[in-house]
Amino acid sequence: MTLKVARFCRLAGLIIGIGASAAIAAQTVADGEVPSTANLNLPQNLQIFGKSDPNIRKPTAIVNGYVLTRTDVDQRFNMVVAIQQFQLSEEEANQLRLQVLRQLTDETIQIQEARANDIVIGQDQIDRSFVGLASRFQRTPDAMREWLREIGSSEASLRRQIEGELAWQRLIQRNITPFTNVGDEEVKAIIARLEASKGTEEYQLREIYISATPERSGEVYRSMQQMIQQMQQGRPFEYFARFSEATTRAQGGDLGWVRAAMLPDVLSAAAQQMQVGQVAGPIEVPGGFSILYLVDKRQVLTADMRDARLSLRQVTVKFQPGISEAQAQAKVAEFARVLQSTRGCGEVGKAAETLGAEVVDNDAVRVRDLPPQLQQIVLDLQVGQATPPFGSQQEGVRALVLCGRDDPQNAGLPSSDQIRNGIEEQRTNLRAQRLLRDLRRDAIVEYR
Repeated sequence: MTLKVARFCRLAGLIIGIGASAAIAAQTVADGEVPSTANLNLPQNLQIFGKSDPNIRKPTAIVNGYVLTRTDVDQRFNMVVAIQQFQLSEEEANQLRLQVLRQLTDETIQIQEARANDIVIGQDQIDRSFVGLASRFQRTPDAMREWLREIGSSEASLRRQIEGELAWQRLIQRNITPFTNVGDEEVKAIIARLEASKGTEEYQLREIYISATPERSGEVYRSMQQMIQQMQQGRPFEYFARFSEATTRAQGGDLGWVRAAMLPDVLSAAAQQMQVGQVAGPIEVPGGFSILYLVDKRQVLTADMRDARLSLRQVTVKFQPGISEAQAQAKVAEFARVLQSTRGCGEVGKAAETLGAEVVDNDAVRVRDLPPQLQQIVLDLQVGQATPPFGSQQEGVRALVLCGRDDPQNAGLPSSDQIRNGIEEQRTNLRAQRLLRDLRRDAIVEYR
């Protein structure tokens, strides 16, 4: 099963994130992507002693002596919902609240570990970050504070998250980054592998993996089918990646750039048949099922025409409220006819006057940044030609006119420094994940 999914840009760490980019030199899928319970020695026929009531939810906690209140959870929850514009059912809201509580717990552990290493984030640093974040949301600091109050959150909640991000970043930079040096021989070996793989296809994939016993396989399969149906209705892939059992769930299921040979056979076959923006699954894999989302694809060290930069003029006609479907179709037909008779971008302004249309110019659009449905259409255009009309009766109809195109240069090898930095960043991220895992194990957390 495949379907088109809208591109979705999530905010790392829910809002500000440290922002670790994918390592250039990642050559293999990390071992352990598919979780295993083999080392737990779980009995096949087990008996549960005591009663577990899933309706009892504990919204507050004491983390190594620091109290997280219901208000803390509610304010962070409201911030996430407002920023991501989620429309949640009651069950989904409960799941998100538990996720927020886990995030607050991790945040507290990170701040405590930083302070134990004499790292304290000053109020002036938090102030500067708050101002910068408000600017990213196109608000003044005062307007940002007012908006946070309106959505049921608070400045204190956001400042706490800023402190956690900065403290953890500082701890990583001091205690982990200096110990991830990469030798020249390792860099040379990676360059040799890249040269050997020139021209082969790579896929930027996201994955959701859920384990399933033979008894539960039908139930899990149907559940994942429902996920795909909700993606088809507009819910982003990253929303469901939170429920993945793979270690990549913290990165929205991101596997990074991989070649077909690096994937299990069934996932490799699916990836090679997918188009950019499609989802495939549920795919049966050892131990469970996977859903794949193809974010992008490319050929190693080969120029990709989708990296061409375009100069475009967008022509948009809005429909009057209450217009009938027949009237809208007639308007679309007129729109297409006028654009087809337009001789190049120089006449777009005149055509727009005839149609009562709006014109917007953009001189730096990459083909790959357009919706997948438009990419090949635009690549096939000659300068001065327009795409077929697209849009909806609610949003109006529009078309893109190609005014110019700069084709990409041949792709070259990344520099030694780029490769070295990519490996060091990847290793830093892995060590940071291990440190957080160890801190979780040692934490004393009391739920109320």
